[in-house]
Amino acid sequence: MFTFNELKKNLRHEAGSLPTIRMALVGDTATQFLATALRGTGVARGFHIDLFEAEYNQVERQFLDPGSELYAFDADVVVLFQSTHKLAEQHSMMTAEQQEQLADVRIAFVASICENKALAGKKLICLNYPEIDDTVFGSYANQVPSSLTWQVRRLNFELMQLSRQYQNLFLCDIAALQNKFGRDWLFAPNIYVSTEMVLSLDALPFVASRVLDIACAIRGQFKKCLILDLDNTLWGGVIGDDGLEGIQLGHGLGIGKAFSEFQLWVKKLRQRGIIICVASKNDEQVAKEPFERHPDMVLRLDDIAVFQANWETKVDNIRAIQRVLNIGFDSMVFLDDNPFERAIVRENIQGITVPELPDDPGLYLEYLYSLNLFETASYSSADKDRTRQYQVEAQRVQLAKTFDSEADFLRSLGMTSVVSGFTKFNTPRVAQLTQRSNQFNLRTVRYTEADIAALASDPEVVDLSFTLEDRFGDNGLIAVVVMKPIDERGLSASAESGTRFPDLREASHDHPETLFIDTWLMSCRVLRRGVENFVLNTMVERARQRGCRRIVGEYLPTLKNKMVERHYLDLGFLPLEGQGSGRYVLDVDAYQPKECFITIK
Repeated sequence: MFTFNELKKNLRHEAGSLPTIRMALVGDTATQFLATALRGTGVARGFHIDLFEAEYNQVERQFLDPGSELYAFDADVVVLFQSTHKLAEQHSMMTAEQQEQLADVRIAFVASICENKALAGKKLICLNYPEIDDTVFGSYANQVPSSLTWQVRRLNFELMQLSRQYQNLFLCDIAALQNKFGRDWLFAPNIYVSTEMVLSLDALPFVASRVLDIACAIRGQFKKCLILDLDNTLWGGVIGDDGLEGIQLGHGLGIGKAFSEFQLWVKKLRQRGIIICVASKNDEQVAKEPFERHPDMVLRLDDIAVFQANWETKVDNIRAIQRVLNIGFDSMVFLDDNPFERAIVRENIQGITVPELPDDPGLYLEYLYSLNLFETASYSSADKDRTRQYQVEAQRVQLAKTFDSEADFLRSLGMTSVVSGFTKFNTPRVAQLTQRSNQFNLRTVRYTEADIAALASDPEVVDLSFTLEDRFGDNGLIAVVVMKPIDERGLSASAESGTRFPDLREASHDHPETLFIDTWLMSCRVLRRGVENFVLNTMVERARQRGCRRIVGEYLPTLKNKMVERHYLDLGFLPLEGQGSGRYVLDVDAYQPKECFITIK
């Protein structure tokens, strides 16, 4: 973790060429140092934070005045920091009856922000409330609804409930930071009395990091995979030397307890949807033996999506895992007890996260807790099946090697797909895919469940979702398309192609003949199976049903979606003149269905 002074130094390297997050910070105490920490953390994460910082204690005015600077700035992310200290001041000036309503008043204010149409499409990150034990009632405060303790605890609980109701609300849990590091670490009274800053210099980097964790997760940038070494990482000892009985595991006293509890944490990550993999220098059968036979192993082979145990380098094995998973290295975390192995992986695999595990295994968990490696902005029941899906994908990779041609392999899979619009049943997964998909995502538009429901109810919108199932199992929802009619004028194919489409000015506003691909994204785990051909065939069919003669697509480059840079060209779209780079058009009338081996179920 950076120190505050290091974050200040980062600002010297702040560059407009970095991807930008437009962020607003609104607080009821002095926030200048927090603003600095946010911008410095942004640089460390590879972002330029274009930050609007509201004046001191201007929360109500900024949110309630339609002409405020907050609305003029038009931030993507709004950070709301209402401190426990100001809450305590307000509480002390109230009657007992008013004190009992304090949490309700604050919750109603946050709810009004979430419902504010002027903030539609914006994400609100609300910092919750670390407790102040004012000892007015002592422990009896837990039985007094008017007490500050009661109101703060209720407020934090109601904020959690509110975040389930409003999908644009995300909670930054700084109360958890105080629980871990202590109140004396979070709050420095000597700084507060002279500056009105309620966060200490030591706490600022951690708070800023948590805010950026959420902002990155909202943008679909988060960790999806945990890769584990085995010997002295997942258990104590070396399985090849010490044997099954000699490794250290168990829930009794001793260091084996630390490894077992570490495995319990990894198990919970797997249940949440994090992909668990193994990269170990070992004989495969020897490495698998504890998973199969040790009575104190918490993790079993069914928990591991890809198991790489051989005498290749860790770098080579991690690259092999990446080829199976087809996710970016920056979505991966690698844990290894050996400093040499950690250094080699860092030096050779750009973007992967390699924490510096403590020497003492008993400290692994507390250290990893502090890093908050697996922040997320969404969660669904489909996440629980992710390990099984990647285990199956590894089987497909092995099967493909036995065929002489790709077509024969794809034909052998017996692939089927359910094609439908957006429904109340698939809306959560559709929204999650728009929020999480980065690589195969042509425009990287993020939608909430409410946004998806609105698209589904719009008769002008072509909304398509695709599932995929084959002989190995069901991949679930794997592709999403949103097309909208547009009244394009003067679009034509590039003259370099030797072909020009008719001028589109005859397309009237009432009956547009062009569909614009607002969103086309796919899960990377189904690439190289002809899904893009199947999806395009379906898109063209829907365009013809609507009497549309053209489909226009757009590629908006990001740091992660370079893999689809030539997507439209490879599918037969032609570049457009006069629109700048990145727009392509397909002649629906001339289109011939592309070969694929997927049938509609």
